[in-house]
Amino acid sequence: MTDADVDGAHIDTLMLTFLYRFMPELIKTGHVYLAMPPLYKLEKNRKVWYAYSDEELDAILQEVGRDQNNRIQRYKGLGEMDPEQLWETTMDPERRILKKVVMNDESESEVDLIFTTLMGDKVEPRREFIEQNAKFVKNLDV
Repeated sequence: MTDADVDGAHIDTLMLTFLYRFMPELIKTGHVYLAMPPLYKLEKNRKVWYAYSDEELDAILQEVGRDQNNRIQRYKGLGEMDPEQLWETTMDPERRILKKVVMNDESESEVDLIFTTLMGDKVEPRREFIEQNAKFVKNLDV
């Protein structure tokens, strides 16, 4: 479980790299999940909605209307949630959203290439990958 922003995604990547390099069987046997905490909380007229992306927040706002009664909180991290909110959104087995990390024998060589390129100790392949793929970036949090 990490923050819902790009910093959290980076930490996810670091943890997945560790698991892939030192405990790949956990991934191969389906025991690794990423918890998906919300990025926003919207309160309006004593009702609460949670949004997991900018697009989802926009959709909720279109549905409930944009006005001075909207109270939007962007979570900068899990530490901004009180324990009840964290339970309700991210830990409660009845309501949480989990992404299962999967890898099979057919995809293992491709996965290994990606981890080696992006998380390995050689800078040049990583730089080349970034140069070739930078034009495809859609969600850049700057």
